[in-house]
Amino acid sequence: MKKVVLISVGQPSTNPRLVKEANALQNAGYEVYVIYTFWTQWAWETDKQLFKEINWTPILAGGSPFEARSTYFFTRLRVKAARFIAKHITLKFGIAEIALGRTYPELLKKAIAIKADLYIAHIQAALPVAVKAAKKRLVKCGFDIEDFHRHEVTDDTTSYEYVISKYIDDKYLPLTDYLTASSPLIADEYRRLFPNTNPVTILNVFPKSSAVNHLHQNKNEPIKLFWFSQTIGNGRGLSNIISALKLLENNPFELHLLGQTDDAFKESFDLGGLPVYFHQPVNPNKLIEFAMQFDIGIAAENNTPYNRDICLTNKIFTYMQAGLAVIASDTTAQQALLTQYPAIGLVYQNNPIHSLAAALRHYSETNNALADAKQASFKLAQEKFNWEQESITFLQTVQKTLQVS
Repeated sequence: MKKVVLISVGQPSTNPRLVKEANALQNAGYEVYVIYTFWTQWAWETDKQLFKEINWTPILAGGSPFEARSTYFFTRLRVKAARFIAKHITLKFGIAEIALGRTYPELLKKAIAIKADLYIAHIQAALPVAVKAAKKRLVKCGFDIEDFHRHEVTDDTTSYEYVISKYIDDKYLPLTDYLTASSPLIADEYRRLFPNTNPVTILNVFPKSSAVNHLHQNKNEPIKLFWFSQTIGNGRGLSNIISALKLLENNPFELHLLGQTDDAFKESFDLGGLPVYFHQPVNPNKLIEFAMQFDIGIAAENNTPYNRDICLTNKIFTYMQAGLAVIASDTTAQQALLTQYPAIGLVYQNNPIHSLAAALRHYSETNNALADAKQASFKLAQEKFNWEQESITFLQTVQKTLQVS
């Protein structure tokens, strides 16, 4: 039985793509290990439940506030020092690797300890670990490109975030044996930057949910809008949603937000008396079941930095699996998707605000428009945009990589 090690600088609950890949590999007959790093407390709790449901082996590296605490606090001090050196002195001599990933040495040690046939990195800070572990073991490695990393934080090419991300990409990405990317446009950008690579697109879709056996029927109720992320905060397009709703005083809408937040943000967020409901994060395996109680999913991505313009987040595909109509901002990637499949929803312009208001008004005032979009969205997810389809491509990529001598 071949062994595969997946490596992440986050926790499994914060990275659905990693969990889906691990499950797919395990179900395909591989022996699977997931080496991960503590990131946030809410995921620590959801990980506990997740680990009861999986057959692969999770391995924590670098400690946490609840386990190996001294290691955890040491690595936090070390990464601060590494970031200072990286910003002001040099990226060389392993400084960039530690500055980008708090637990880089610990992840590498645990990865090398497992005699695997393939190492797969998730999140850019794990890329050096997969490459070096594979080199040590004389085996293959791959990297899942979930974002266009050098423009993930900013479009300023003189910024620290851009410079360190580019440094890691340039140093390690050409040494991988395969690449996957989360959107066609991200794959295109990496082909342009690294002509000798050919990233395979694996969309951020989810498995079909047996819980969705009927679509939510909205009869004489407020139309329920849904938005989710790991964190509810500024810069996520939420202010545009609120502003648009304020233009629709006589329209029956509720806004439901799912994600980690705090009272300070809620108090600072000008809701203007609108019916807005906050929900705590749920187990990733329960997300689609949770979402199916709503009517319209809003993908309110900004056009900047550039990564946001070309990525396809799991939001749209989650909405589709749950049978929601989709209202998406006019990023290049989202426009391309809804232009190809217009029946599932509408695209709005991030500016001006009345564009989003008009999209919302369409579904509240046009007979059967909402029901038709929900039905089309669910049908497309069942037939095309689901993990059952995408996992075939992923497993074929792994198999092909392992067969190449």
